Amino acid sequence: MSSGNTSQPKPTIVLVHGAWADGSSWNGVVSRLQHDGFTVDVPPNPLRSLAGDAAYLRAFLATITGPIVLVGHSYGGAVVTNAATGNPNVEALVYVDAYVPDENQTLLEMTAAKPGSVFAVADPSTVFNFVPYPGGPPGDVDLYVKPGLFARAITGNLPARDAALLAATQRPLTFSALGERSGVPAWKTIPSWAVIGTEDQAIPRAEQLALAENAHAHIVEVRAPHLSLVTDPEVVTKVILEAASMVPVHA
Repeated sequence: MSSGNTSQPKPTIVLVHGAWADGSSWNGVVSRLQHDGFTVDVPPNPLRSLAGDAAYLRAFLATITGPIVLVGHSYGGAVVTNAATGNPNVEALVYVDAYVPDENQTLLEMTAAKPGSVFAVADPSTVFNFVPYPGGPPGDVDLYVKPGLFARAITGNLPARDAALLAATQRPLTFSALGERSGVPAWKTIPSWAVIGTEDQAIPRAEQLALAENAHAHIVEVRAPHLSLVTDPEVVTKVILEAASMVPVHA
């Protein structure tokens, strides 16, 4: 069932995937939003650097006419936080199991701020496979979550077959991106919502809550792992629809 007045123009919903995933992680949410009559875009997140990924998304957003609800999952939350700053068309931000950085925060700092993340380790080689890539900063590598850890960290209660498929198709994030400092956050001027998976082993619930509260986000909790957009797409969609319903209609 569609939300809002169908005679009014709907905002475009832009969904940004996180690290160790791709745009297909949004499939369950996309189908529901399209059923409700929304235009949905799922641009690829390059996963090369926070500044570069935000610049890529910023350029993509500039091609969209009219209001935008911008949604980020996991690392995608850091990307949307930077990309939306200064864009007057972005009317709402939605964070899904996501980093919601303040200015100068890094992914490494946020991951380790509260206990509970499987990635908060002294030796990252125990949780990631390192793969060199050409053209990057000296010594930088692509990080792949070790297949044996993927289910615990990312997919939680998904069937083992699905977890193995997602582990095999994961897209890597660069090691250098983990230490980049975030810029001026868009949530300082744009209303935000946050979906928090209480069973998340990548970004612990306590840290997600602290970040979302710092951004004054409307918070919804769901008993879900790091991929609540896959395990509970109806909950995630409902929050996006709530954010979309608050977007003012411009003449």
